[in-house]
Amino acid sequence: MEIKTCNIVYCSPTHNSRDIALAAGTAFGCGQSITDLTRDLSCDEILFPSDEVAVIAAPVYAGRMAPFALERLGRLSGDDTPAILVVTYGNRDYEDALIELHDTMTGRGFVTVAAGAFVGEHSYSRAGMPIGEGRPDTDDLALACEFGDRAAEKLSSAKDVRDIAVPHIKGNRPYRSVSAPTPAAPLTLDGCVLCGTCVDVCPTYAIRITANGVETDKNLCVKCCACVKECPEGVRRFDTPYTEMLHKNFSSPRKPELFF
Repeated sequence: MEIKTCNIVYCSPTHNSRDIALAAGTAFGCGQSITDLTRDLSCDEILFPSDEVAVIAAPVYAGRMAPFALERLGRLSGDDTPAILVVTYGNRDYEDALIELHDTMTGRGFVTVAAGAFVGEHSYSRAGMPIGEGRPDTDDLALACEFGDRAAEKLSSAKDVRDIAVPHIKGNRPYRSVSAPTPAAPLTLDGCVLCGTCVDVCPTYAIRITANGVETDKNLCVKCCACVKECPEGVRRFDTPYTEMLHKNFSSPRKPELFF
């Protein structure tokens, strides 16, 4: 197959999915298009024809696809368009997220030719209690490039994309049940200079600056902790007992899993 354009699409509040998708997309020597859905609330459909490839990446929440990411990926449509699918998770497990992404994109007209689950630093990771700290690292990114290379090789030798669809992707149907999240949000500590960085990085527009300082709508917050990681003054903090639990039980580095 001749691929005219490589479309890199990601929803990535803390940049883990973005970095893996960009690395995987380097394998294609054709023109490149990048679509960042992280803060994009548009409802306009994005159509990818069959002579293009889509690298689609999004984060995992509790072993499932992040709901806000799935909602935004619902704007994508294909026409038997080859897709390279990526999920990133915080060193615990991705469980049913990758198969959920595959099922979702298949229903929207894409054909999965490669799929991978990569580790990224957990949203709750912090100094003293790291969880997947520094991931994706240089080894992860190198593997993501190889992942893209293998997918590109499959496509270059194929006559029909359906002939090279991935036969098996890890995960269960029905997907694991996930409880409704308890509303919560990071706090702003003393020392905030009202720079607005937290406002600019929040994927759900949950943060605003008012006369009373920084305010966060707990009902909109998805606990991605982009505001915590990006705060230049280090004064955003999300306290949750899950940080200690995850640090204690999931500190051993996990390896990416790839499917072709």
